[in-house]
Amino acid sequence: MRQNTLSRCVMDVIELESFLNSPPRGFSTERCAGYTVVKWDQENSCVFIDEIQSSKGNVIFCNSPGREITVRTLGEYTDLRRQLTSMTIYILVSACTNTTVEEKRNRDVPDLRYYVVAINGSHPMIRWEMERGLDQTISSVAGESYSVDVDVSAALQGWVGENFQNLVDAEKVKPTWKDTHFTIKYRSDALFDIPYWFGFSKRQFKISYHGR
Repeated sequence: MRQNTLSRCVMDVIELESFLNSPPRGFSTERCAGYTVVKWDQENSCVFIDEIQSSKGNVIFCNSPGREITVRTLGEYTDLRRQLTSMTIYILVSACTNTTVEEKRNRDVPDLRYYVVAINGSHPMIRWEMERGLDQTISSVAGESYSVDVDVSAALQGWVGENFQNLVDAEKVKPTWKDTHFTIKYRSDALFDIPYWFGFSKRQFKISYHGR
């Protein structure tokens, strides 16, 4: 996805190595011995990617909070909500594939490829789904701690389509997508946060999109 076409794009799915070799506008990479540092424009993007081990070494996204974002005040939550509905959101997903040969050998470890998913949070459809999901899953940010998983698996599958396949050992294999979410954690200072201590504050909603 390129920033100059952002208003027309809903999302994009880019293999990690392609992303690093030809970063989108607003991103730059610096390769050092054993690792790659990715810098990005924090005015236009939300990057929720942990440090990752790729085929070419460790990849570090500077200033990324990782897949879990913690907020502690109403102001922090409001600012995060504004970012999610006005910027491009980047997360890293895993594509796991088992070939016929691997299945015959009873191999438990599938081939693993990484893709960067970019979602235009300012697109009317995505913004509406994000706002609706947050409104439905977050009942209070004043006296209750909670965790909310924002799952993009439906949007990802809708974007790549049912016929998307990876080439593994000269065999075309349909992947199983993993790590397709990021988590918002609100930590209240309340001493008697009963729902949180009993595990009732874990929630989830999905961002969906079908078609290009």
